[in-house]
Amino acid sequence: MAEAYEQFRPGYPVELLDMVMAYAGRPVRTALEIGAGTGKATRLFAQRGITVTATDPDGAMLAELRKHVPANVQAVRSAFEDLGPGESYGLVYAAAALHWTNPEGRWPRMAALLEPGGVFASCGGPIRLADPAVEEAVRVARAPFLENDEVPSPDGTPPEHDMQWPGTELQQSEWFADVQQSVIERRLTMSARDYVGHLSTVSAYLVLPVSEQEQVYRRIMQVLPEAVEIVADVIVHLARRRCEP
Repeated sequence: MAEAYEQFRPGYPVELLDMVMAYAGRPVRTALEIGAGTGKATRLFAQRGITVTATDPDGAMLAELRKHVPANVQAVRSAFEDLGPGESYGLVYAAAALHWTNPEGRWPRMAALLEPGGVFASCGGPIRLADPAVEEAVRVARAPFLENDEVPSPDGTPPEHDMQWPGTELQQSEWFADVQQSVIERRLTMSARDYVGHLSTVSAYLVLPVSEQEQVYRRIMQVLPEAVEIVADVIVHLARRRCEP
């Protein structure tokens, strides 16, 4: 699975880094990453000279991460909930990983990892097919196994709301202020095989029995053109740790 994440998941654009740094409004020297996976976002922040502590509970993910990151990255095997108090950082961020964290005590724990005035950033977003006809063909192909492959909002926020999760929770937290939501628009082209490879890293498919996974991937491959265009917008949430809650 770690190799599949590295091969098939898109990386992050430099616009994300620029957006976070502009929001910070001051030099960021240290950062903590939650759920780093294979380091798709890690290498983006590390290339700016930030000392990154990349955490993930999966040893295989971190082994893959170490192949791709520079020396200013320290990889630590730990779940977010198991990170102990101690060092605080100028930036704490999560890239398509925050929904795996335990909601109980999430924001006080997050604040404890940040310097006063430090920045929290979360980014991610669904990847979908740009062509409605191809999207419908895929929907029909997967229907015997999955009604849809979307990741529902962790707090139930409807997709049409202006502010999406985790911005909704950040706005309600006494620990954070200046909550902002932005979208970096992206269109990417990938082969049909790589698109199905990406689906193999999506939780809706991963929870299916292996035999059903193989069937649904085969059915989807049959209805795809050789190359597909995907909408891969990055939704970014930013917030600042209050000096006092």
